[in-house]
Order: sequence, then structure tokens, then C-alpha cells
Amino acid sequence: MALVKISDYDPDYRDSLGGSDLKGMGVYTQADEKIGTIHDVLVDEDGQFRYLVIDLGFWIFGKQVLLPVGRSQIDQDSDRVYAVGMTREQAENLPEFSDRLALDHDYEESVRNVYRTPAVGASTSAVTDTAAPLDAAMPLEASAPLDMPSTAAMTGASATPAYTRDTYNYQNEPELFDVNQTNNQTLKLYQERLIANKKRVKTGDVTVGKHIETEIAQVSVPIEKERVVIERITPTNAGVAVSPGEATFREGEVAHVEIYEETADIHKEAFVREEIKVRKEVESETVEAKETLRREELDINTGGIPVDERRDRI
Repeated sequence: MALVKISDYDPDYRDSLGGSDLKGMGVYTQADEKIGTIHDVLVDEDGQFRYLVIDLGFWIFGKQVLLPVGRSQIDQDSDRVYAVGMTREQAENLPEFSDRLALDHDYEESVRNVYRTPAVGASTSAVTDTAAPLDAAMPLEASAPLDMPSTAAMTGASATPAYTRDTYNYQNEPELFDVNQTNNQTLKLYQERLIANKKRVKTGDVTVGKHIETEIAQVSVPIEKERVVIERITPTNAGVAVSPGEATFREGEVAHVEIYEETADIHKEAFVREEIKVRKEVESETVEAKETLRREELDINTGGIPVDERRDRI
């Protein structure tokens, strides 16, 4: 499983820990000898504490090593972390840690093997007395933890874990990775709250375009046509002789009349009928939601023993 620094996993991890921070705490042996300070905390991809990064400036200048959380006891009252069963020889044998290292399975195995092997020259009883963490789970047969030396470890042979790179899980070794806080336990009370956020989602498309429709239009235009009317009439003096010389007989005399008529001139022309403006308007409304929120409350059963309950103002 990938390991990351706690600040990279959760930048607000101090709030998650109730405002406390392990960084900077002094690290001591169970013999009350200071061996360094906590430089950082490594968590897995689920946010579970796996290793404390210890700066061994008091022993080896500039060297940082990893301490499995199961080998630590946190004392919040004294602002200390006790390294269970840590010896100077183990610290010197631990692989050096740096930000440039690849935290792969092989590197973790090199760290875990140091804690699986008891100190050289230490008897079984001595190791058991100094290294057994409080509430430590019984170790797996596949490993030889610090406080439960196996036969192979006491004889100098290295124990071979039964797991592989692909099958290893931190739960295989609870003696290394179970958080141990027997002397100082923190019980967190959780409460739910509603968080109202908004997100913009697309609900559809509106397309505005044009198309052409046709219709048959009919129009009436009155027109005029000229025609020639030849009318023959009998004059009132018909049959009366005219004076000599009055009658002029001329051949080829012609009366010229121009004839006109109107024709319909029908054509089409385009004009602007109306304008279309497209815009968006925002309408506001309030959405109400109801949820059932849970809150944990503390139940204290003192059995008649007086308890000093202190409450910090929030």
C-alpha cells in the first residue's frame, strides 16, 4: 500500500486529531532516555497511521528512521512518545529514511525485519520485559516480532514471513501496526452537519433558427383596354344638295387613331416583417432540503467513583 505524509493526505489533519499534533514530540525509550523527536507521520491510502518518522539527532546526527505505530506509546499529558523496546543497536541498524526514497515493499521489509529481530545478546525474558507493548496482539507465526522472539530468532536464524509482496497486509502484524494508547486514550465524539453547495449542470439546449414556409397569394388588378368604335349615322340634312365646289372628292383620306391598353405588372419584393432577439434570464429560487443529522453524546458510568470532567470552550 502506498505511504504518504499525513499533511499530504489531509492538509487539515490537526482538526481531525482534535487540534493535537504529533510532530515535534520527544521520543523516549522505556528507560526514559530521549532518542529523538517525531519529524513526520506516514499514513496509508486509507489514512491509517503506519509509521512515525523519528529524527535521531540525539544519537546519530541527521539520521531519520521509521518507527511502526504499534511500537509507540503516546503520552499526551507529558507530550512524549515512548518507543517500545527500542535499543540503540536497533536504531543504528534501521535503514535511513529520506524523502527521496521509494517507500516500496522491499524498503518496508528492511525496516520491519529490524523490529522482528530482538537485540543481540538479549535474553528472552529481557526482551519480553522491555519490549512488550500494552495491549499488543499476539504475533503471527509468520514473523518474529520484537517482544515475542521466535525460536529462529533466538538461534540466530532469520524468520521467513509467510506472506509475499502481493499478499502482505498491515493487519498481518498487529504487534507492529496496531495503535497502542492504553495510558492515554482519546474518545472522539462525531457529529454530522449539513453542507449546502451548488453546482452548475446543463439541463438542455435551446436552438433558435429559421426555415422557409410557402403560400399561394392572389391579387386582383383592374386594367383598361382601348378599342375603336366606328359609328355610322344619318345626318339631318341627308339628301340636301350642297353648294357647287363644297364637295371635295379626295381619294386616300385616312383617319389615324392610336389604341392603348393596360397590362398587369405583378412581381415580388422582400421586406422585414419582425426582429427576433435571443437572450438568457436567470431566475432565482430557494431549494430546501431536510436530513436527519446524527450526533454522538458521551455516556459516563463512573460506578460511584468521582470523575473530574473538564470541558474546553469551542
